[in-house]
Amino acid sequence: MATIERYAAFTDDPRGGNPAGVVRDAGGLDDAAMQKIAADVGYSETAFITADHGDGHFRVRYFSPLAEVPFCGHATVATAVALGPGQHRFTTNAGEVPVTVDERGRATLTSVPASIRDLPALDALLTALGWSADDLDPALPPRVAYAGAHHPVLAARTRERLADLAYDFEALKGLMLAQGWTTVQLIFRSGQTSFDVRNPFPVGGVVEDPATGAAAAALGGYLRALGLVPEAATLEVRQGDDMGRPSRLTVQLVPGDSQVRVSGNAVPMATA
Repeated sequence: MATIERYAAFTDDPRGGNPAGVVRDAGGLDDAAMQKIAADVGYSETAFITADHGDGHFRVRYFSPLAEVPFCGHATVATAVALGPGQHRFTTNAGEVPVTVDERGRATLTSVPASIRDLPALDALLTALGWSADDLDPALPPRVAYAGAHHPVLAARTRERLADLAYDFEALKGLMLAQGWTTVQLIFRSGQTSFDVRNPFPVGGVVEDPATGAAAAALGGYLRALGLVPEAATLEVRQGDDMGRPSRLTVQLVPGDSQVRVSGNAVPMATA
């Protein structure tokens, strides 16, 4: 029987961050079994190590309560911290993701190459969210950002707009499934290199993600591609505050590197 570990990622307090399930002995599980475990755990994602190739190289898959996702940042951080300090390499459905864990339980993942593209169905997305075009910050144009999974990025003109999240769950879920989006990255720029963010995740069966490492990596790629931050930048991302699970993510951009580094702590949670 598979052993399920529970970690809170992007926090040093198990009452904050984003909970993730971690199953290290998933080699004998088929897709249906992994999906059932993820649904039973009920977190936004559970990570499954399906093969250990030695020398810190693992095959990892991620399941939300409703479906498999190609890459999940917070479950990557949780899994790497569960494995312990050192250099790890995860083969995911999105590609190779190196992860370094220090002695303090802080992990840094390096995403697959990031990219952006135009955002289709903007009007439908705004309607599902209950937003209007006037709610958008014109300095940060809507795009779809990618760093292992696809996330539309919408910037709120005010922090109050970001705080007032009451969307049409089924309408947004249907639109996201049609477009192949994993979460929606809603952001407010609170400083030159600091952002408050929220991430609706109806396609995973979750109203909102408290911390989304994949979307943070995608956000870093978005900001770099549009020249909205320096080529070398360290970004501080605050998430989860509006839902009572404060999360802190650090995003690092390196000149000449299309990948994005995302760092955060993870701590064990008490088992049920």
